[in-house]
Amino acid sequence: MNTKHLAALIACITLSTISQSARAGGEMALTFDDLPAHGPVPHGISRTLLMQQIVDALERAKVPPTYGFINSTALETGVDSLDALQVWRSAGWPLANHTYSHMDLHANPFEAFRADVIANEAALERLMEDEDWRWFRYPYLREGDTEEKRNAVRELLRERGYRIAQVTIDFQDWAYNEPYVRCLEKRDAESISELQQSYLQRAAQNIDASEQAARRLYGRNIKHVMLLHVGALQPTVLPQLLSLIEQRGYKIVALEAAQSDPAYSIDPGVPLPYGTNLLTQMAFAVQQPGVPYVQAEVDSIQQMCR
Repeated sequence: MNTKHLAALIACITLSTISQSARAGGEMALTFDDLPAHGPVPHGISRTLLMQQIVDALERAKVPPTYGFINSTALETGVDSLDALQVWRSAGWPLANHTYSHMDLHANPFEAFRADVIANEAALERLMEDEDWRWFRYPYLREGDTEEKRNAVRELLRERGYRIAQVTIDFQDWAYNEPYVRCLEKRDAESISELQQSYLQRAAQNIDASEQAARRLYGRNIKHVMLLHVGALQPTVLPQLLSLIEQRGYKIVALEAAQSDPAYSIDPGVPLPYGTNLLTQMAFAVQQPGVPYVQAEVDSIQQMCR
C-alpha cells in the first residue's frame, strides 16, 4: 500500500470514529512481556514471589484480566518458572505467545522464527486449556527488516489464527530491571529512588508522546496498549504507575477492548531495521514524526549502580 492510499485509509477511519472517541474517554490496556523470567531477581526473592507481588499490586487496583506473553524455554531452565506462571493463571489472567526463546526476527531466518513461534504453543495449550491464547507479541517489537520476512511472518500468524498484540506506549521499562537489582544489592537507596522517579517520569512522557502521535495521525486520541515487563522493580512502582494512568483520565481495559479501536485495523506495511511501536510504524509509513526515542536516556538508566 503506497503512502497516499494509507493516508486516505487513516483519514477514513478518523472521520468514522472521531465522535465516538470523544464520548468514550481514554482507555488503555496493560500487557506484560517475558513471563515467567525477565532479567535477574534480588537475592532471596523467587520468580514465584515476584510474580505474586506484581499480581497483587494489579489486583488491588482492580485491573482487569491482563495478558502475559510467555517464552516457555524458561520452563526447562528455571527452578520455579512453572510456579510463577501458575500464579498468573490462578489469578484468572491469560497467557499468549512471545515465541519460545524470545527470538529476534531480524537476526534469524524466517524458518527458524516460524519454528520458535510454534514451539511455544504446547505450553500455552497446557496452561490455557480452552481459553484464548492466540495473541502474538513480537520480541523486541521487531516485525521484519525486509518486506519478504515481514509478510511471511504475518501470513504465518494468520494461518495459525493469531492476532498481533500491538503496542502504542513503550517507555522501555525493561531497562530498569538490572540496575534496580544492582542498586538493591549495594543498598544504594538514593539511586533506587532515582530509578523509581525516572520510571514514572518516562512513563508520563511517553503517554504524552503517544497521545500527540495519535492526534497527528488520526485527529484524535486512540485506545492505547502499554508494554510492561515482569521485572524486579515493578512491585515498587506499579501502584504509582496505575495512579498516574488514572490521573491522566484513562480506564484500564482488556487487550481485546483496546484493540477494538479501528486504528489497529490498519497494517502500516513498512519493514524497518529496528523494533518500534505501532504509532511510530504508522507515522513512518505516512512520513510523519513518530514517538521520540532517545538511546542515550536508556543507556544512562542501564549504567546505574555499576
